[in-house]
Amino acid sequence: MSDAQPFTPREIVSELDRFVIGQQEAKRAVAIALRNRWRRQQVPEELRDEIAPKNIIMIGATGVGKTEIARRLARLAEAPFIKVEASKFTEVGYVGRDVESMIRDLVEVSIKLVEEEAFEAVQGRARELAEERLLDKLLPPPELPSRGGFGLPSVEPAPAPPASSETREKLRRLLRLGELEEREVELELREEASGPSLSIMTPQGVEEMGAQFRDLLSGLMPQKTRKRRMRIAEAREALVQEEALALVDAEKVRELAVQRVQQTGIVFIDEIDKVAVGAGGRQGADVSREGVQRDLLPIVEGSTVQTKHGPVSTDHILFIAAGAFHLAKPSDLIPELQGRFPIRVELASLSRADLVRILREPFNSLVRQYAALLATEGIELVFEPDGIDAIAEVAATVNERTADIGARRLHTVMERLLETLSFDAPDLPAQKVVVDAALVRERLGELMEDQDLSHYIL
Repeated sequence: MSDAQPFTPREIVSELDRFVIGQQEAKRAVAIALRNRWRRQQVPEELRDEIAPKNIIMIGATGVGKTEIARRLARLAEAPFIKVEASKFTEVGYVGRDVESMIRDLVEVSIKLVEEEAFEAVQGRARELAEERLLDKLLPPPELPSRGGFGLPSVEPAPAPPASSETREKLRRLLRLGELEEREVELELREEASGPSLSIMTPQGVEEMGAQFRDLLSGLMPQKTRKRRMRIAEAREALVQEEALALVDAEKVRELAVQRVQQTGIVFIDEIDKVAVGAGGRQGADVSREGVQRDLLPIVEGSTVQTKHGPVSTDHILFIAAGAFHLAKPSDLIPELQGRFPIRVELASLSRADLVRILREPFNSLVRQYAALLATEGIELVFEPDGIDAIAEVAATVNERTADIGARRLHTVMERLLETLSFDAPDLPAQKVVVDAALVRERLGELMEDQDLSHYIL
Protein backbone atom coordinates (compact mmCIF):
# COMPACT_ATOMS: atom_id res chain seq x y z
CA MET A 1 0.00 0.00 0.00
CA SER A 2 1.56 3.28 -1.07
CA ASP A 3 1.96 6.02 1.52
CA ALA A 4 1.06 8.56 -1.16
CA GLN A 5 -2.28 7.01 -2.03
CA PRO A 6 -3.47 4.92 0.94
CA PHE A 7 -6.76 3.08 0.76
CA THR A 8 -9.55 4.35 2.97
CA PRO A 9 -11.38 1.77 5.11
CA ARG A 10 -14.39 2.04 2.81
CA GLU A 11 -12.23 1.30 -0.23
CA ILE A 12 -10.61 -1.65 1.52
CA VAL A 13 -14.00 -3.16 2.37
CA SER A 14 -15.18 -2.56 -1.20
CA GLU A 15 -12.14 -4.40 -2.56
CA LEU A 16 -12.61 -7.30 -0.14
CA ASP A 17 -16.27 -7.52 -1.23
CA ARG A 18 -15.02 -8.62 -4.68
CA PHE A 19 -13.69 -11.85 -3.21
CA VAL A 20 -15.47 -12.50 0.10
CA ILE A 21 -19.24 -12.46 0.53
CA GLY A 22 -20.74 -11.02 3.73
CA GLN A 23 -18.77 -10.87 7.01
CA GLN A 24 -18.93 -7.07 7.07
CA GLU A 25 -17.89 -6.83 10.72
CA ALA A 26 -14.64 -8.71 10.08
CA LYS A 27 -13.92 -6.68 6.95
CA ARG A 28 -14.43 -3.40 8.81
CA ALA A 29 -12.09 -4.55 11.59
CA VAL A 30 -9.22 -5.45 9.24
CA ALA A 31 -9.82 -2.31 7.14
CA ILE A 32 -9.42 -0.12 10.22
CA ALA A 33 -6.31 -2.05 11.28
CA LEU A 34 -4.74 -1.52 7.86
CA ARG A 35 -5.62 2.18 7.78
CA ASN A 36 -4.18 2.62 11.27
CA ARG A 37 -0.81 1.55 9.92
CA TRP A 38 -0.79 4.51 7.56
CA ARG A 39 -2.06 6.81 10.31
CA ARG A 40 0.80 5.71 12.58
CA GLN A 41 3.32 6.77 9.95
CA GLN A 42 1.81 10.28 9.92
CA VAL A 43 1.99 10.99 13.67
CA PRO A 44 5.04 12.69 15.29
CA GLU A 45 8.05 10.37 15.51
CA GLU A 46 8.23 10.41 19.31
CA LEU A 47 4.68 8.98 19.44
CA ARG A 48 5.00 6.64 16.46
CA ASP A 49 6.81 3.80 18.23
CA GLU A 50 4.33 3.90 21.10
CA ILE A 51 1.33 3.05 18.91
CA ALA A 52 0.95 -0.72 18.80
CA PRO A 53 -1.23 -2.53 16.24
CA LYS A 54 -4.64 -3.68 17.43
CA ASN A 55 -4.47 -7.42 16.82
CA ILE A 56 -7.65 -9.22 15.79
CA ILE A 57 -9.15 -12.58 16.69
CA MET A 58 -11.75 -14.00 14.29
CA ILE A 59 -14.28 -16.49 15.59
CA GLY A 60 -16.18 -18.59 13.08
CA ALA A 61 -16.67 -22.04 11.58
CA THR A 62 -14.46 -23.36 8.80
CA GLY A 63 -15.15 -22.12 5.30
CA VAL A 64 -16.74 -18.77 6.21
CA GLY A 65 -13.88 -16.60 4.88
CA LYS A 66 -11.45 -16.01 7.78
CA THR A 67 -8.26 -16.92 5.91
CA GLU A 68 -9.42 -15.37 2.65
CA ILE A 69 -10.07 -12.00 4.30
CA ALA A 70 -6.55 -11.93 5.78
CA ARG A 71 -4.88 -13.13 2.56
CA ARG A 72 -6.68 -10.60 0.37
CA LEU A 73 -5.92 -7.84 2.87
CA ALA A 74 -2.19 -8.60 2.67
CA ARG A 75 -2.28 -8.67 -1.13
CA LEU A 76 -4.13 -5.35 -1.16
CA ALA A 77 -1.53 -3.79 1.15
CA GLU A 78 1.39 -5.41 -0.74
CA ALA A 79 2.54 -6.61 2.66
CA PRO A 80 4.50 -9.74 3.65
CA PHE A 81 1.94 -12.33 4.75
CA ILE A 82 2.22 -15.79 6.23
CA LYS A 83 -0.35 -18.24 7.52
CA VAL A 84 0.62 -20.62 10.32
CA GLU A 85 -1.41 -23.16 12.25
CA ALA A 86 -1.15 -22.97 16.01
CA SER A 87 -1.63 -26.75 16.21
CA LYS A 88 1.65 -27.28 14.31
CA PHE A 89 3.48 -26.18 17.40
CA THR A 90 1.98 -29.05 19.43
CA GLU A 91 1.50 -31.86 16.93
CA VAL A 92 4.62 -33.65 18.23
CA GLY A 93 3.84 -33.16 21.89
CA TYR A 94 6.16 -30.95 23.87
CA VAL A 95 8.63 -30.44 21.03
CA GLY A 96 6.62 -28.94 18.17
CA ARG A 97 8.01 -26.20 15.93
CA ASP A 98 9.80 -23.23 17.40
CA VAL A 99 7.24 -20.40 17.50
CA GLU A 100 9.90 -17.91 16.35
CA SER A 101 10.04 -19.82 13.04
CA MET A 102 6.88 -17.96 11.93
CA ILE A 103 8.82 -14.68 11.96
CA ARG A 104 11.79 -16.22 10.15
CA ASP A 105 9.40 -17.60 7.52
CA LEU A 106 7.75 -14.18 7.23
CA VAL A 107 11.16 -12.60 6.54
CA GLU A 108 11.77 -15.12 3.74
CA VAL A 109 8.40 -14.22 2.22
CA SER A 110 9.34 -10.54 2.42
CA ILE A 111 12.73 -11.20 0.79
CA LYS A 112 10.99 -12.83 -2.19
CA LEU A 113 8.48 -9.98 -2.40
CA VAL A 114 11.17 -7.28 -2.39
CA GLU A 115 13.37 -9.27 -4.80
CA GLU A 116 10.52 -9.50 -7.31
CA GLU A 117 9.98 -5.73 -7.08
CA ALA A 118 13.73 -5.07 -7.45
CA PHE A 119 14.00 -7.40 -10.47
CA GLU A 120 11.02 -5.68 -12.06
CA ALA A 121 12.68 -2.27 -11.56
CA VAL A 122 15.89 -3.31 -13.37
CA GLN A 123 14.28 -5.36 -16.15
CA GLY A 124 14.81 -2.64 -18.75
CA ARG A 125 18.54 -2.29 -18.06
CA ALA A 126 18.95 -6.07 -17.73
CA ARG A 127 17.41 -6.60 -21.17
CA GLU A 128 19.78 -4.04 -22.69
CA LEU A 129 22.82 -5.78 -21.17
CA ALA A 130 21.51 -9.21 -22.20
CA GLU A 131 21.08 -7.96 -25.76
CA GLU A 132 24.70 -6.74 -25.86
CA ARG A 133 25.94 -10.11 -24.62
CA LEU A 134 23.91 -11.90 -27.28
CA LEU A 135 25.34 -9.60 -29.97
CA ASP A 136 28.85 -10.34 -28.68
CA LYS A 137 28.12 -14.04 -29.24
CA LEU A 138 26.64 -13.51 -32.70
CA LEU A 139 29.39 -11.11 -33.76
CA PRO A 140 32.47 -11.46 -31.51
CA PRO A 141 34.46 -8.21 -31.15
CA PRO A 142 37.82 -8.10 -32.99
CA GLU A 143 40.87 -9.38 -31.13
CA LEU A 144 42.65 -6.54 -29.31
CA PRO A 145 46.43 -6.21 -29.84
CA SER A 146 48.75 -6.90 -26.93
CA ARG A 147 49.24 -3.96 -24.57
CA GLY A 148 52.92 -4.78 -24.20
CA GLY A 149 55.01 -5.96 -21.28
CA PHE A 150 58.56 -6.39 -20.00
CA GLY A 151 59.35 -2.77 -20.75
CA LEU A 152 57.83 -2.80 -24.25
CA PRO A 153 55.57 0.17 -25.11
CA SER A 154 51.89 -0.56 -24.84
CA VAL A 155 49.88 -0.62 -28.05
CA GLU A 156 46.56 1.22 -28.10
CA PRO A 157 43.68 -0.89 -29.50
CA ALA A 158 42.54 0.10 -32.93
CA PRO A 159 38.94 1.36 -33.24
CA ALA A 160 36.41 -1.13 -34.57
CA PRO A 161 36.00 -0.92 -38.34
CA PRO A 162 32.75 0.73 -39.51
CA ALA A 163 31.63 -2.42 -41.31
CA SER A 164 31.67 -4.35 -38.03
CA SER A 165 29.56 -1.66 -36.36
CA GLU A 166 27.02 -1.72 -39.21
CA THR A 167 26.79 -5.52 -39.05
CA ARG A 168 26.19 -5.35 -35.29
CA GLU A 169 23.33 -2.88 -35.74
CA LYS A 170 21.83 -5.05 -38.47
CA LEU A 171 21.97 -8.06 -36.12
CA ARG A 172 20.42 -5.94 -33.37
CA ARG A 173 17.43 -5.14 -35.62
CA LEU A 174 16.99 -8.80 -36.55
CA LEU A 175 17.26 -9.76 -32.89
CA ARG A 176 14.56 -7.27 -31.88
CA LEU A 177 12.29 -8.40 -34.71
CA GLY A 178 12.55 -11.98 -33.44
CA GLU A 179 14.06 -13.36 -36.63
CA LEU A 180 17.00 -15.04 -34.88
CA GLU A 181 15.07 -16.87 -32.16
CA GLU A 182 15.94 -20.35 -33.44
CA ARG A 183 19.67 -19.75 -33.88
CA GLU A 184 21.85 -21.41 -31.26
CA VAL A 185 24.58 -19.75 -29.21
CA GLU A 186 26.97 -21.03 -26.57
CA LEU A 187 26.79 -19.19 -23.24
CA GLU A 188 28.79 -19.33 -20.04
CA LEU A 189 26.27 -19.00 -17.24
CA ARG A 190 26.82 -18.81 -13.51
CA GLU A 191 25.76 -21.84 -11.50
CA GLU A 192 23.95 -21.65 -8.20
CA ALA A 193 26.30 -22.48 -5.37
CA SER A 194 25.29 -25.71 -3.67
CA GLY A 195 27.01 -26.75 -0.48
CA PRO A 196 26.50 -29.90 1.56
CA SER A 197 23.24 -30.03 3.47
CA LEU A 198 23.75 -30.36 7.22
CA SER A 199 21.18 -30.84 9.97
CA ILE A 200 22.49 -29.41 13.23
CA MET A 201 20.29 -29.04 16.28
CA THR A 202 20.42 -25.51 17.67
CA PRO A 203 18.03 -23.31 19.66
CA GLN A 204 17.06 -21.62 16.40
CA GLY A 205 16.01 -24.90 14.80
CA VAL A 206 17.49 -27.23 12.24
CA GLU A 207 16.20 -25.41 9.19
CA GLU A 208 17.66 -22.07 10.30
CA MET A 209 21.14 -23.48 11.02
CA GLY A 210 21.19 -25.38 7.73
CA ALA A 211 20.29 -22.22 5.80
CA GLN A 212 22.97 -20.19 7.57
CA PHE A 213 25.60 -22.86 6.88
CA ARG A 214 24.70 -22.98 3.18
CA ASP A 215 24.91 -19.18 2.97
CA LEU A 216 28.33 -19.26 4.62
CA LEU A 217 29.60 -21.85 2.15
CA SER A 218 28.19 -19.97 -0.83
CA GLY A 219 30.18 -16.90 0.26
CA LEU A 220 33.42 -18.88 0.58
CA MET A 221 33.12 -20.97 -2.58
CA PRO A 222 34.27 -19.49 -5.90
CA GLN A 223 31.49 -18.74 -8.37
CA LYS A 224 31.20 -21.62 -10.81
CA THR A 225 30.19 -21.22 -14.44
CA ARG A 226 28.95 -23.76 -16.94
CA LYS A 227 28.84 -23.62 -20.71
CA ARG A 228 25.48 -24.27 -22.27
CA ARG A 229 24.27 -24.30 -25.85
CA MET A 230 20.75 -23.00 -26.32
CA ARG A 231 18.39 -21.20 -28.67
CA ILE A 232 18.46 -17.40 -28.59
CA ALA A 233 14.86 -17.33 -27.32
CA GLU A 234 15.94 -19.27 -24.21
CA ALA A 235 19.36 -17.60 -23.96
CA ARG A 236 17.80 -14.14 -23.78
CA GLU A 237 15.74 -14.99 -20.69
CA ALA A 238 18.68 -16.70 -18.99
CA LEU A 239 20.89 -13.68 -19.60
CA VAL A 240 18.21 -11.24 -18.44
CA GLN A 241 17.89 -13.16 -15.16
CA GLU A 242 21.66 -13.21 -14.68
CA GLU A 243 22.05 -9.50 -15.42
CA ALA A 244 19.10 -8.57 -13.20
CA LEU A 245 20.66 -10.57 -10.37
CA ALA A 246 23.92 -8.65 -10.82
CA LEU A 247 22.13 -5.27 -10.87
CA VAL A 248 20.12 -5.86 -7.69
CA ASP A 249 21.85 -4.95 -4.44
CA ALA A 250 21.26 -7.99 -2.23
CA GLU A 251 22.13 -6.09 0.95
CA LYS A 252 19.56 -3.37 0.23
CA VAL A 253 16.97 -6.05 -0.56
CA ARG A 254 17.57 -7.62 2.86
CA GLU A 255 17.36 -4.29 4.66
CA LEU A 256 14.15 -3.29 2.91
CA ALA A 257 12.63 -6.75 3.44
CA VAL A 258 13.33 -6.67 7.18
CA GLN A 259 11.97 -3.12 7.41
CA ARG A 260 8.82 -4.13 5.56
CA VAL A 261 8.27 -7.09 7.87
CA GLN A 262 8.63 -4.84 10.92
CA GLN A 263 6.31 -2.12 9.60
CA THR A 264 3.72 -3.93 7.46
CA GLY A 265 4.06 -7.69 8.12
CA ILE A 266 0.90 -9.72 8.76
CA VAL A 267 0.88 -13.10 10.54
CA PHE A 268 -2.32 -15.14 10.37
CA ILE A 269 -2.45 -17.73 13.19
CA ASP A 270 -5.12 -20.28 12.34
CA GLU A 271 -6.62 -22.88 14.69
CA ILE A 272 -5.79 -20.76 17.74
CA ASP A 273 -8.65 -22.55 19.53
CA LYS A 274 -6.66 -25.82 19.33
CA VAL A 275 -4.15 -24.48 21.86
CA ALA A 276 -6.81 -23.09 24.20
CA VAL A 277 -7.11 -24.95 27.50
CA GLY A 278 -10.68 -25.96 28.32
CA ALA A 279 -12.36 -25.79 31.69
CA GLY A 280 -11.43 -29.45 32.42
CA GLY A 281 -8.06 -28.47 33.84
CA ARG A 282 -4.45 -28.47 32.70
CA GLN A 283 -3.02 -31.94 32.38
CA GLY A 284 -1.48 -34.07 29.65
CA ALA A 285 -1.61 -32.30 26.30
CA ASP A 286 -3.21 -29.25 27.93
CA VAL A 287 0.13 -28.44 29.53
CA SER A 288 1.73 -28.38 26.09
CA ARG A 289 -1.05 -26.14 24.75
CA GLU A 290 -0.61 -23.61 27.51
CA GLY A 291 3.14 -23.74 26.88
CA VAL A 292 2.55 -22.82 23.23
CA GLN A 293 0.39 -19.86 24.30
CA ARG A 294 3.17 -18.64 26.59
CA ASP A 295 5.70 -19.02 23.76
CA LEU A 296 3.42 -17.03 21.46
CA LEU A 297 2.95 -14.28 24.01
CA PRO A 298 6.33 -12.48 23.63
CA ILE A 299 6.13 -12.71 19.83
CA VAL A 300 2.66 -11.12 19.76
CA GLU A 301 3.46 -8.70 22.57
CA GLY A 302 6.57 -7.39 20.85
CA SER A 303 10.07 -8.84 20.96
CA THR A 304 13.18 -9.22 18.82
CA VAL A 305 13.67 -12.43 16.84
CA GLN A 306 17.10 -13.34 15.48
CA THR A 307 17.03 -14.37 11.81
CA LYS A 308 19.80 -15.03 9.29
CA HIS A 309 18.99 -11.60 7.81
CA GLY A 310 19.43 -9.82 11.12
CA PRO A 311 17.26 -9.06 14.18
CA VAL A 312 13.56 -8.46 13.52
CA SER A 313 11.31 -6.56 15.90
CA THR A 314 7.73 -7.83 16.13
CA ASP A 315 6.40 -4.68 17.86
CA HIS A 316 4.40 -3.47 14.85
CA ILE A 317 3.59 -6.74 13.05
CA LEU A 318 -0.18 -7.25 12.79
CA PHE A 319 -1.33 -10.60 14.17
CA ILE A 320 -4.70 -11.99 13.13
CA ALA A 321 -5.77 -15.14 14.97
CA ALA A 322 -8.69 -17.33 13.97
CA GLY A 323 -10.50 -20.38 15.21
CA ALA A 324 -13.86 -22.14 15.16
CA PHE A 325 -14.03 -22.28 18.99
CA HIS A 326 -16.49 -25.19 18.96
CA LEU A 327 -14.98 -26.94 22.00
CA ALA A 328 -13.28 -23.95 23.60
CA LYS A 329 -14.00 -20.26 24.10
CA PRO A 330 -11.72 -17.25 23.57
CA SER A 331 -11.81 -16.85 27.36
CA ASP A 332 -10.04 -20.25 27.63
CA LEU A 333 -6.88 -18.61 26.27
CA ILE A 334 -4.48 -17.38 28.95
CA PRO A 335 -5.41 -13.82 30.03
CA GLU A 336 -2.11 -12.33 28.85
CA LEU A 337 -2.68 -13.63 25.30
CA GLN A 338 -6.31 -12.50 25.31
CA GLY A 339 -5.11 -9.00 26.14
CA ARG A 340 -2.92 -8.92 23.04
CA PHE A 341 -5.98 -9.50 20.79
CA PRO A 342 -8.24 -6.61 21.81
CA ILE A 343 -10.47 -6.78 18.72
CA ARG A 344 -12.80 -9.77 18.43
CA VAL A 345 -15.13 -10.35 15.52
CA GLU A 346 -17.53 -13.22 15.02
CA LEU A 347 -18.10 -14.48 11.50
CA ALA A 348 -21.57 -15.80 10.76
CA SER A 349 -22.25 -19.20 9.25
CA LEU A 350 -23.18 -19.06 5.58
CA SER A 351 -26.86 -19.27 4.65
CA ARG A 352 -28.30 -20.53 1.37
CA ALA A 353 -28.55 -16.91 0.14
CA ASP A 354 -24.86 -16.39 0.97
CA LEU A 355 -23.90 -19.50 -1.01
CA VAL A 356 -25.87 -18.21 -4.01
CA ARG A 357 -23.99 -14.89 -3.84
CA ILE A 358 -20.65 -16.74 -3.51
CA LEU A 359 -21.42 -18.57 -6.76
CA ARG A 360 -22.56 -15.45 -8.60
CA GLU A 361 -20.71 -12.37 -7.40
CA PRO A 362 -16.97 -12.83 -6.65
CA PHE A 363 -14.48 -12.15 -9.42
CA ASN A 364 -13.00 -15.64 -8.97
CA SER A 365 -16.27 -17.52 -8.34
CA LEU A 366 -16.42 -21.29 -8.84
CA VAL A 367 -18.88 -20.80 -11.69
CA ARG A 368 -16.33 -18.74 -13.63
CA GLN A 369 -13.51 -21.12 -12.75
CA TYR A 370 -15.29 -24.24 -14.04
CA ALA A 371 -16.51 -22.45 -17.16
CA ALA A 372 -12.93 -21.36 -17.94
CA LEU A 373 -11.51 -24.84 -17.29
CA LEU A 374 -13.95 -26.61 -19.60
CA ALA A 375 -13.66 -23.91 -22.27
CA THR A 376 -10.11 -25.24 -22.83
CA GLU A 377 -11.73 -28.48 -24.07
CA GLY A 378 -14.18 -26.66 -26.36
CA ILE A 379 -17.11 -27.01 -23.94
CA GLU A 380 -19.17 -23.87 -23.35
CA LEU A 381 -20.53 -24.21 -19.82
CA VAL A 382 -23.52 -21.97 -19.07
CA PHE A 383 -25.01 -21.74 -15.57
CA GLU A 384 -28.68 -20.74 -15.46
CA PRO A 385 -29.91 -18.79 -12.41
CA ASP A 386 -32.10 -21.70 -11.27
CA GLY A 387 -29.10 -24.02 -11.64
CA ILE A 388 -26.99 -21.84 -9.35
CA ASP A 389 -29.88 -21.71 -6.84
CA ALA A 390 -30.12 -25.52 -6.92
CA ILE A 391 -26.37 -25.96 -6.33
CA ALA A 392 -26.53 -23.60 -3.35
CA GLU A 393 -29.58 -25.45 -2.02
CA VAL A 394 -27.75 -28.79 -2.16
CA ALA A 395 -24.68 -27.34 -0.41
CA ALA A 396 -26.75 -25.67 2.31
CA THR A 397 -28.78 -28.84 2.94
CA VAL A 398 -25.70 -31.06 3.22
CA ASN A 399 -24.07 -28.53 5.58
CA GLU A 400 -27.17 -28.74 7.80
CA ARG A 401 -27.28 -32.56 7.77
CA THR A 402 -23.55 -33.14 8.26
CA ALA A 403 -20.60 -31.03 9.37
CA ASP A 404 -20.91 -27.36 8.40
CA ILE A 405 -17.82 -26.63 6.29
CA GLY A 406 -19.19 -23.40 4.83
CA ALA A 407 -18.30 -22.42 1.27
CA ARG A 408 -15.92 -25.38 0.95
CA ARG A 409 -19.01 -27.54 0.48
CA LEU A 410 -19.56 -25.83 -2.87
CA HIS A 411 -16.31 -27.34 -4.16
CA THR A 412 -17.55 -30.84 -3.28
CA VAL A 413 -20.97 -30.30 -4.86
CA MET A 414 -19.59 -28.73 -8.05
CA GLU A 415 -17.02 -31.48 -8.50
CA ARG A 416 -19.67 -34.18 -8.07
CA LEU A 417 -22.07 -32.35 -10.41
CA LEU A 418 -19.53 -31.94 -13.24
CA GLU A 419 -17.51 -35.13 -12.70
CA THR A 420 -18.81 -37.00 -15.77
CA LEU A 421 -18.49 -33.96 -18.03
CA SER A 422 -14.94 -33.24 -16.84
CA PHE A 423 -13.93 -36.85 -17.48
CA ASP A 424 -15.48 -37.08 -20.97
CA ALA A 425 -14.70 -33.52 -22.15
CA PRO A 426 -11.52 -34.37 -24.16
CA ASP A 427 -13.48 -36.95 -26.22
CA LEU A 428 -16.58 -34.79 -26.82
CA PRO A 429 -17.15 -32.48 -29.81
CA ALA A 430 -17.34 -28.75 -29.14
CA GLN A 431 -20.75 -28.05 -27.62
CA LYS A 432 -22.75 -25.95 -25.19
CA VAL A 433 -23.78 -27.46 -21.86
CA VAL A 434 -26.45 -25.72 -19.81
CA VAL A 435 -26.48 -26.29 -16.05
CA ASP A 436 -30.01 -25.72 -14.79
CA ALA A 437 -32.07 -26.97 -11.86
CA ALA A 438 -33.16 -30.07 -13.81
CA LEU A 439 -29.55 -31.13 -14.44
CA VAL A 440 -28.62 -30.58 -10.79
CA ARG A 441 -31.58 -32.74 -9.67
CA GLU A 442 -30.69 -35.41 -12.20
CA ARG A 443 -27.03 -35.65 -11.12
CA LEU A 444 -27.43 -35.10 -7.37
CA GLY A 445 -31.03 -36.06 -6.63
CA GLU A 446 -30.32 -39.65 -5.57
CA LEU A 447 -27.42 -38.59 -3.37
CA MET A 448 -29.60 -36.00 -1.65
CA GLU A 449 -32.35 -38.52 -0.94
CA ASP A 450 -29.92 -41.05 0.57
CA GLN A 451 -28.69 -39.21 3.66
CA ASP A 452 -26.07 -41.83 4.52
CA LEU A 453 -24.61 -41.64 1.01
CA SER A 454 -24.64 -37.84 0.95
CA HIS A 455 -22.82 -37.83 4.27
CA TYR A 456 -19.85 -39.67 2.77
CA ILE A 457 -19.87 -38.37 -0.80
CA LEU A 458 -20.94 -34.75 -0.40
